[in-house]
Amino acid sequence: MGLVTLDLPTPAQLRGRWAALAAVCAARQWGPLCCANGPVWHFDDRGGNWVELHRLGAGRAVMLGHDHEYSETYYGPAAEEFGEEETDLLAGAPDWWRPVVTETLAAEEYVGFVYGFDGERWQRAAYDVDDGFVSVGLPALSRDRTHNSVVAFTRDAPGLGGATASADAVDALVAADGEVTEAQVTAVIGAGGWDAAAGAAAARAFLTV
Repeated sequence: MGLVTLDLPTPAQLRGRWAALAAVCAARQWGPLCCANGPVWHFDDRGGNWVELHRLGAGRAVMLGHDHEYSETYYGPAAEEFGEEETDLLAGAPDWWRPVVTETLAAEEYVGFVYGFDGERWQRAAYDVDDGFVSVGLPALSRDRTHNSVVAFTRDAPGLGGATASADAVDALVAADGEVTEAQVTAVIGAGGWDAAAGAAAARAFLTV
């Protein structure tokens, strides 16, 4: 059975949004929630559900993660541990997907979905069960999701005095595409209370090749 092609933003389209949210999280001292660590972009929902994008060079990337409530795909050790039928998340996948999955399993993380980007399109193995990707709620999937998350995460920012970040300020933070300045972070979180310098640094980490 062949791979299934997915309608998802490219890594280049995801970067500015992911970096914008990382800037807000770092400014608020929530850095581990959303961050870039070298070629790996991480997001989790503070409830044990997570997604990571691993950039592999040559335009390739692997995105994987798990939702402990909604991932019905039991892969590798999870299938044996829970006594469930295994979903082969690498069925039909090229070999370059596998090292990322192997490394993640070695870290004793469950994997509910694995998507590969070959430079042009995202694909996954063919299966009919819910893999949990949608329920993890990666904000960077769309402009609206990103805006809503930034507003939610800055709602009680001391520098905003009870206001919410303006759409223009959030748009500018996203449009910076990782080349974020302290002034752009401050425009979103307000002056005072949180660490705009840490936010800008967290966003620029997404530029690491």
